[in-house]
Amino acid sequence: MQATRPSAEVPVAYQAAVALMNALLRFPLQETTVPLMQAALVARARWQIDYWDAAIVEAARALSCDTLLTEDLQHGQDFNGVLAVNPFR
Repeated sequence: MQATRPSAEVPVAYQAAVALMNALLRFPLQETTVPLMQAALVARARWQIDYWDAAIVEAARALSCDTLLTEDLQHGQDFNGVLAVNPFR
């Protein structure tokens, strides 16, 4: 885990990181699968966005999310049913 590495600016104790990860597992999780990666490649080309952003959009779609909270994508852009919303706007 990046947060627990000794060179981190403020390292997190390993057990604290594990507890946080376990707490987050109460939320739906979309695994990275080959179909998800293929959909992300198509989305990347279609919308000219970074691959990792496209993978997040496609993961949201796979989980039937209609709103994606993000600072990295254009606020209000509709990715074919997944709306990018900047929560800090």
